[in-house]
Amino acid sequence: MKIPCRFLSFPQFQKILQSLHLQSRCGGGNVKQVRYKTSSPAAGATHTDAIELFGKFYSRDDYTNVTPKILSKVGKSLQNQRNHPLWLIKERIKDHFYTHYLSRHRNPLFSVYDNLSPVVSTEQNFDSLLVPPDHASRRKGDNFYLNRTNMLRAHTSAHQRDLIRAGLNAFLVFGDVYRRDEIDKSHYPVFHQMEGVRLFTNHELFANVQNGEELNIFEKGSRTTYKQESHTLEAVKLLEFDLKQTLNKVMAHLFGKGLEIRWVDCYFPFTHPSFEMEIKFQEEWLEVLGCGIMEQHLVNSAGAQDRIGYAFGLGLERLAMILYGIPDIRLFWSEDERFFKQFQVTHIDQEVTFQPLSKYPPLINDISFWIPREGYEENDFFDLVRNIGGDLVEKVSLIDQFTHPKTEKISHCYRITYRHMERTLTQEEVCNIHRAIEKGTVEKLGVEGRF
Repeated sequence: MKIPCRFLSFPQFQKILQSLHLQSRCGGGNVKQVRYKTSSPAAGATHTDAIELFGKFYSRDDYTNVTPKILSKVGKSLQNQRNHPLWLIKERIKDHFYTHYLSRHRNPLFSVYDNLSPVVSTEQNFDSLLVPPDHASRRKGDNFYLNRTNMLRAHTSAHQRDLIRAGLNAFLVFGDVYRRDEIDKSHYPVFHQMEGVRLFTNHELFANVQNGEELNIFEKGSRTTYKQESHTLEAVKLLEFDLKQTLNKVMAHLFGKGLEIRWVDCYFPFTHPSFEMEIKFQEEWLEVLGCGIMEQHLVNSAGAQDRIGYAFGLGLERLAMILYGIPDIRLFWSEDERFFKQFQVTHIDQEVTFQPLSKYPPLINDISFWIPREGYEENDFFDLVRNIGGDLVEKVSLIDQFTHPKTEKISHCYRITYRHMERTLTQEEVCNIHRAIEKGTVEKLGVEGRF
């Protein structure tokens, strides 16, 4: 069966795949690929800033909020750096799917994409996934925008529709994603995800079911807690079983047999019903992935009206931190050889237990300021701290909030923990950084300092 011909001609199929790969990143994070550019007035252009990524220019506007610190991470491709812990997780997952899911011709059923460009349109990141225009996940405070129409992807799901439209029925996407977030040992504004999708025709889904030829995947029914209006309950239950079994096996492959797993119902805009998987690790229940039955409108919009499917997504850092005992998410960006040597394995399934590097002492400073009555976003402050302090900042926490009884002005007090991963920081170094943060909050966030 020539899958691409299901939706479009072969030349069209090639064109779509080429468009996906033309945006692929060159490994190694070449700094020349990421820079700000100002057009020359001598050429008759106005003095407007633009951001260049991978040879394309993106005009800045009122939505632009990506910082130089974040741009410096674009193109690093940690998931493709051999013997990096994220690479190990990726390769182990790939090996599992390549080994256990084969077509009738004994070829791997799942296609794998691990180098697609992280620059996507807002339409790809949100609209293609049925995220409502007023949904909170679109906020500038949560995302890194190049401008109003382009952004650094917030999830690998942004490629779902394009890959389905290219004629693919089963695929995995690995890549870096970008979200503005709090600062602590388990959160970082750049992290890595794996996205999986599998689609079925009526025949494929019911092929091994007794009297399956009498069953259908579609109906004109009602939407309930258990299914969408266009899906039959039989199809959804069979899909749900296959989805959960597939993911149970992935986790057993990574963590070993005997792993305790439980499923929790949840909500995502692009799947229904939706589920989260939790695993019991060291006597704690930890959420490790989300998944569900793909919204049929999303599948239809990609040209696969005759199919039904499921999607799942997981965070590679979270799995690596649990599996290898890595205590701080900043370590994934470390250039310390003592870190990398621990993951130089002879086989991807070789057991690795991370041995902590020497624990250098933290230095702690507080910062207090009156916030403006309008326009203050806490994630703007976190971005400013990251941009100035970089990975020397281990944690930022709000320790006090005070409202003046007369003026009703609100004061925030944050505690900033500084710690270098590879050496002891001096008080002078930290004081210089902290003073720069104080100055930046006043100049860029419009706060009134209480330093």
